[in-house]
Amino acid sequence: MGRALHEADAGARALFEEADAVLGYPLSKICFEGPETELTSTANAQPAILTVSIAALGFLRARIAVAVAPLAVAGHSLGEYSALVATGALRFADAVRLVHLRGKFMQEAVPAGVGAMAAILGLGADEVAAVCREVAGAEVVSPANLNGGGQVVIAGHKAAVERACVAAKARGAKRAVSLAVSAPFHCALMQPAADRLAAELERVEIAAPDVPVVTNVDAAPNQDPTRVRELLTRQVTAPVRWEESVERLGSMGVTRAIEVGAGNVLAGLVRRIAPTIAVGSASDPDAILALAANAGEDRPNA
Repeated sequence: MGRALHEADAGARALFEEADAVLGYPLSKICFEGPETELTSTANAQPAILTVSIAALGFLRARIAVAVAPLAVAGHSLGEYSALVATGALRFADAVRLVHLRGKFMQEAVPAGVGAMAAILGLGADEVAAVCREVAGAEVVSPANLNGGGQVVIAGHKAAVERACVAAKARGAKRAVSLAVSAPFHCALMQPAADRLAAELERVEIAAPDVPVVTNVDAAPNQDPTRVRELLTRQVTAPVRWEESVERLGSMGVTRAIEVGAGNVLAGLVRRIAPTIAVGSASDPDAILALAANAGEDRPNA
């Protein structure tokens, strides 16, 4: 993960070195060599994804001038930290430390085996929310990711999530798929993690984003630095309103989007939510150079 960027770009190498120094352990070695079980541990996965995303952003910015000044930015869950770094609101060093702790706090908030997440496919968000309310009983289960494209992820106590999956299929959901996750993210069970993260957020400086960040919590653009801590704290327990966020970007005049970082899951979601938005992927050097060539702005020596 991220090896190609590390090999191709001095800026990416410096970024991985900074992450290793901030965290006090070799994140880069885990990214490049694994083992996978260690990389996918939440406390490692979150800083790894952030580092690869910002490394890809640096490589992209050096080659496509328009990427330097986007109209707005957004990120899905952890990706909101990458978006804040991209806008200058958070220093990379602060962000990589925060997301490492965020992952650790989330993992420790709920004992292993107690929580679960599942993707409900082919049922509207309102219906999924109603199902969760009906089956919760004394436990927690609620929408966690409102991803759009007919996909809603739910989270909560394992038994409640299983009940919700059965009820959702009875209501007409095409599928209900259990997710291999280490904790039930974006639900009320994460409140202990939110409380611990809030204390850590008080320790970092936050600047005004240089362009609006469409936030997960309210699916609205924000450039007020005094709200960032509150929004990032609430994000831990609140659902990710991704479908609404993409729709908001469209209403702001966005006609082209670039997914920066590993994978292309968000690009697929954007295409389904807002087909009028052209989407590109900046996941590795080859993909970024292809974007640059298509834009007619390839500057490989920049």
